[in-house]
Amino acid sequence: MNFTDWIGFLGVFQILLAYVLNVTERVSNKSFIFLILNLSGATMACIASVFLNYWPFIILEGIWALVSLYSLMAYFRNR
Repeated sequence: MNFTDWIGFLGVFQILLAYVLNVTERVSNKSFIFLILNLSGATMACIASVFLNYWPFIILEGIWALVSLYSLMAYFRNR
């Protein structure tokens, strides 16, 4: 595996970890850890997609990262 593969793998792992933790009710979808895992995971997956020049996932992961960032900002505003 090359560098791009590792970035993509780690990013997708973080997104899936957030999902698993949420559906097993270990973290809320409004918790800090859930939001950070989604933001960092989507950002890393988006970067890997940029390196691969694969536009469908650049768009998907870019929007995912932006929504996660917005949610994280709302998390800090509401504290």
